[in-house]
Amino acid sequence: MLCGIDEAGRGPIAGPLVVAGVVLFEEIDGLNDSKILSEKKREILFDEIKDKSKYHIVFTSAKTIDEKGLSYCLRTSIMEIMQKLEVYCDNFLMDGNTTFKIPNLKCKIKADATVPQVSAASILAKVSRDRYMCEISSKYSNYAFDKHKGYGTKTHIEAIKKFGRSDEHRVTFKLKALDEEINKDSIAQSIIKF
Repeated sequence: MLCGIDEAGRGPIAGPLVVAGVVLFEEIDGLNDSKILSEKKREILFDEIKDKSKYHIVFTSAKTIDEKGLSYCLRTSIMEIMQKLEVYCDNFLMDGNTTFKIPNLKCKIKADATVPQVSAASILAKVSRDRYMCEISSKYSNYAFDKHKGYGTKTHIEAIKKFGRSDEHRVTFKLKALDEEINKDSIAQSIIKF
C-alpha cells in the first residue's frame, strides 16, 4: 500500500502550512492536482477521500514557520504523517523534487496530478487550509483572507501596507512590494539544510 503526501501553503505570506498524507482503500474517480480542480469538486472529493482512506493532516502556524523555517516545518510534518500512517502502508511518496533526506520517503515531480494517493493528499491539504483561511477571515476582516487565502495578491499587499501584519502573517517572508530588505539571515531561516 502507498501513502501519498502533499502540502498546501508553502508559498503564501499568511496562514499555516498544511501537509496531508493519504492511504486509499478504494478507488476514487476524478482525482487530480487540487489546483486544477474547481472548489466545488475539491469539496465533494474531500468527503469521499476521508470516507475511503486512512489520512493524517498536519497544520503548522505562521509563527512556527517564522521560528523554525519552512523546510524544518515540512520535514517534521512529513515525519509525523509517516509515523501515524506506517501501520497502513509500506511506501511513502511525496509530491515534488526532494525527500528532505527522510529515510523511506520517495519523491516525484507532478505526483499530485499522476498518483491517486498524492492527488488525494493534495485535495485534503488544500481544502483544509482554504477552510481555515475562510474561518479566520471574520476575525481578521481587514485582510480578506477568504478571498486570497493568504497569498500575496495586490489586494493583500495593499491591506498589509495599510494595517501592517497580523499574527497570521509570516514575518520572515519579506516582500519587495513593501520595500523590505531580504537579508541572508531570513533566507537562511527559511532554507534549513538537512
